[in-house]
Amino acid sequence: GAMLRHLARKLRASGPVTVAEYMREALTNPGQGYYTRRGGVGQSGDFITSPEISQVFGELIGIWYISEWMAMGKPNTFQLVELGPGRGTLTDDILRVFHQLASVLSKCDVSVHLVEVSPKLSEIQAVMLTGGKVQPNPEDKSAYMKGVSKTRIPIFWYRDIQDVPPGYSFYLAHEFFDALPIHKFQRTEKGWREVLVDIDPEVPDQLRFVLSPSRTPATQNFIQPGETRDHVEVCPEAGVIVQRLASRIEKDGGAALVADYGHDGTKTDTFRGFRNHKLHDVLSAPGTADLTADVDFSYLRKMAQGRTATLGPIKQREFLKNMGIDLRLQVLLQNSGDTATREQLLHSYDMLMNPEKMGDCFNFFALLPHHRLVHPDKKDKTESKSPLPPVAGFNELLLK
Repeated sequence: GAMLRHLARKLRASGPVTVAEYMREALTNPGQGYYTRRGGVGQSGDFITSPEISQVFGELIGIWYISEWMAMGKPNTFQLVELGPGRGTLTDDILRVFHQLASVLSKCDVSVHLVEVSPKLSEIQAVMLTGGKVQPNPEDKSAYMKGVSKTRIPIFWYRDIQDVPPGYSFYLAHEFFDALPIHKFQRTEKGWREVLVDIDPEVPDQLRFVLSPSRTPATQNFIQPGETRDHVEVCPEAGVIVQRLASRIEKDGGAALVADYGHDGTKTDTFRGFRNHKLHDVLSAPGTADLTADVDFSYLRKMAQGRTATLGPIKQREFLKNMGIDLRLQVLLQNSGDTATREQLLHSYDMLMNPEKMGDCFNFFALLPHHRLVHPDKKDKTESKSPLPPVAGFNELLLK
């Protein structure tokens, strides 16, 4: 395709590129990138995400935010900030819970802030969340579009998290980090080398992996001194975003919830391509497949740099069990009249919870202010401190 020809020209002219550069081209090149060309999420796209499987998933996440809001003393305003909201299904489910619990949130001023670079997806989100009633925002504003949800909550769209106004915020990154470009490194007898993408001299218009002849700046910057693995993937962009989230939470309060495929610094080669829900060779037909890599939560924890506390990663099935998915399923099953709905519910439950499906490979991870987990040390140790409520999901949900 055109993308392959474009890459081949580039590689012939200026030599091999990092895997990160290759991923960035294949996914977000303005003309031919995978994300730019389609709103490829969901049954028709190449990847099914949890919110598309089940509304229960989004409802429980909505409840997580409300339970954290209550644990933090019910501040009178909060922003829900979602990174890469896909089709807006998850936001829609969360807003439904906020609406159902309107009496709880009655004195709270809630707004939604979506960080979305794709014009195509932001249109889909606008239809899903507002029924398409949005207006472009004047140039001087950081948001490029705004609207009001069906439940009367203001929604704003931004291209970058740095454009989102400061303030008490709950952040959500669901299947956001796994699509960010990664660098790949390989240990050799001569030390660490970066894995690069180059043209195959034997086969016309075919790509292959090669090793950098010597150390690259990335090798020096991203390999941790005590690294024991022989192959490592690092996502510097994820690191930068976590730094931003952590410093915002430290300054203005709130929490961030990250849900994604991932591991805690144990896996090596997780770079994958998906096309029509099937595995696809990452180097063939670039621009036609979704490319992802598992999130290294140990790296995210490091990049929070102690500005916030971190919880997790915890397996999706444990998180959802803690959030009360079993009870919620029972209620929905009792309330559903027909067999088809019940079968759909049981099927979704299985997709989300089965260790063989998404139950084990999907993880939850949170950033929280230190004072949410540990009382700030008081000079006077005699006054009794009320115990801090446990964080739901990572512990059992206790809603009063």
